[in-house]
This record gives sequence, C-alpha cells and structure tokens, in this order.
Amino acid sequence: MNTGRTVFAQLLEGIDRTEFERGARAHPLVRRPRKFSAYDHFAAMVFAQLTYRQSLRDIEASLNARPTQLYHAGIRGKVSRCNLAYANEHRSWRVFAAAAEVLMRRARRLARQPATTTLVAADIFAFDASLIDVSLALCPWAHRQQSKAAVRLNVLLDTQLELPQFASITEGNTHEVHALDHVPLYPGSFYVLDRGYVDFRRLYRLHKHGVFFVVRAKSNLRFRVLTSTKVDRTQGLRCDQIIRLNRRHSREDDPEHLRRIRYRNPTYGHTFVFLTNHFGLAAAIVTELYRRRWQVELFFRWIKQHLRLRWFFATSPNGVRIQIWSALCAHLLVAIAQQRLRLPGTLYQILQIVSVCIWEKSPLPELFAEADPTTPTSDLPEQLMLNDF
Repeated sequence: MNTGRTVFAQLLEGIDRTEFERGARAHPLVRRPRKFSAYDHFAAMVFAQLTYRQSLRDIEASLNARPTQLYHAGIRGKVSRCNLAYANEHRSWRVFAAAAEVLMRRARRLARQPATTTLVAADIFAFDASLIDVSLALCPWAHRQQSKAAVRLNVLLDTQLELPQFASITEGNTHEVHALDHVPLYPGSFYVLDRGYVDFRRLYRLHKHGVFFVVRAKSNLRFRVLTSTKVDRTQGLRCDQIIRLNRRHSREDDPEHLRRIRYRNPTYGHTFVFLTNHFGLAAAIVTELYRRRWQVELFFRWIKQHLRLRWFFATSPNGVRIQIWSALCAHLLVAIAQQRLRLPGTLYQILQIVSVCIWEKSPLPELFAEADPTTPTSDLPEQLMLNDF
C-alpha cells in the first residue's frame, strides 16, 4: 500500500514533468530508446548524482531494486544499461541544459533574500570558469595541453542568493574569456571578474549595455592617469585614479575612461589592482565587491566535492556534458527543496541525508526535524540492579 511519496519523488517535484518534456521535444532523438523517455533519462542521471553511483551498471541495479518506487517517482520506462548508454550518446545535452535553466529561474524565485544589507542596491554577479578533468585516453576530443584533458564549466553566480544565474560548458582548450560573449546582461547590475577576463572589447560591451564591472587588472596594463582622489590608507587603499588606456588597440576596443583602484591587504600584504566603469562608489566598496568573487570559487569546490564529476558514465562530448548538466540540476533540485520546504541545515547536510533516505516514504521536513529533548530515548523501564533479583 502506498503510504506517501518517496524522498526522491519529492525532490523531483522541483521541475514540472510537462515543462521538461516541452524542452525535450525541441531536441528529439532520431530513434528513441524503447520504453525510455527523456524524463526517465533525466531522473536516472539525477538519481546517480544524489546517491553517488559509479557506473551505468550501478545505476541500473540500484533503480531496478525498487520498481514500485520508480513508478511513483515518475520513471515509467525500462532502466537498463543499454538504454542509459544509448541516451547518453544520442540524446542532446541541450535537453538537460534547458532543464537547468528552468531550475535556475525557479530557485531564484523561491530563494529568500539575505537578512544582511547589501553593499549596493543592485544585483552582484560573480562570473568565472573551472576546469573539470577527464581522461585523455578515453576523451581525446577534450585535449587541453600536453597530457591533460578537460572541459570548462562557466558559471554566473548570484552572490547574494548563492545560486547560479547562468551556466555554459566549453572545451578545455578554449580560453575562458570567450564565454563572456554568451553571458546574459542585466543593466544596472555588477559583474565581478578575475583578471583572466581582461578583454577591453568585451568589457566595453558590458559598459554599452549598462552593466557595471569590477575586474582585477593585469600587471602589464599601460595607462595614463587623468585625475587622482585621496584615499584612506588605513583601510588598505593606496590609490583611486581615473585613467585612460595608452595602447592604441586597447583605446579602440574601449574608448571610455576607467577607474583604477589599488588595494593592499593589511593582513597578508598582497596587492590588488582593480578596474571598474563605476565612478560613484567608494573605493572601499569596490574592493569589497571583488571579495564577493570568492563565492563562485566555493560553488565550484562544492559541486566537485559532493557531486559526481570525478569520473564519467560516458566518454563522448555529449555524454560528458549530460553528466555535468545533471550535476547542476541535482544541486538546484536540493536548493529548491530547501527553500520550498524551509529545510534547516546546509545544502551539504541535506544532500547527505537525502543520499541515505532516497527511498523512504517520509515528508522531507520530518527527516530534518530536531529531536525533542524532553522525549525519552527509550520506552524500556530502568534496568534492574543485580541485587533486585
């Protein structure tokens, strides 16, 4: 008798099945695997991420061990190693990317705004990329340099909600700055970038669309100081200048003036130079904006440590991309459940509990409810002493 929905089914409620199938119809298969729909494929790959499966055979055995729970979770097809392998090879990764976009939008709608006051009255996005290593022997198409192979995951992270706003996957030998051409632009918001994205033509594109950027400057920057503002050196600030680029090609790419701020960390003694197209903020706030960029590094560390991105179920470009997108979808489904059900604890704690309770038919909030300290730990009477016999 069905006494409730499993934890896995409750997590999958984060995305509507009809909405997912609408995206799947935009990228149909030439020959669909028998009795294995796109949603079955998606649910199986998310299950592999949530429960730390290591192979297609592992996924097949784990799912087929609970056939009744599969039906109630929405998996109506036949989960087999052959169907999974064929789907990873031939179903377009764009189906999973479209699902991730839907989940990112829903996660942002459900996310609660932080209680602390923000630095600026605008969205703050951190954009960066991270390499995901793959085997060069198994994936020669991902050759990056010498004996290394990798793909690059690009993420635009909302630093206030700590949720991805945009993501893309490119080949490892493609420079990360090219991903800026595909990033959505939100006028009035701040984009925080590392020095790998110092490309004045692309930065000027952000400026023309009304986007403010804070980027770390390279050491070979050539410029002319137009004006200089006095700074508070007790805060680590060294200079606040309005500059014009000296090199002809740089001036052609970005004819506007820029603001240059130099900051020295008082604790470690490291010096940083920042460029921005916003001239009204205090210099100390600009340096604090760049500090927010570290959140995207923590995001990359989280998904690499707690999701299945160390080994892959497929070696084709399509299969590798499907697994990366399914990892992002698993992360977003857990984040949506946390916000929708107001679950306590961190995402890591929720993920660990979900991984061991995936087939339990218990409401998710009950799994995270704290035990009542007044409730006795045992209903057994007190142990008798030996001399009571």
